[in-house]
Amino acid sequence: MRAFFVYGFSKKERDNIDTDELAALKDLAREMLTYDDMAIDKAVAVGVLEEVKAR
Repeated sequence: MRAFFVYGFSKKERDNIDTDELAALKDLAREMLTYDDMAIDKAVAVGVLEEVKAR
């Protein structure tokens, strides 16, 4: 199982994302969910993605 945290914001700063942002995030999700282990490792190595490990 994979989880990607792409965009976060405080609800006191903003109510929600708009329609254009939702469409862009869905496109990004479709792309990122096709990444295999090698693609994820490479993205982490070059700093495009950051791995967050559970304690």
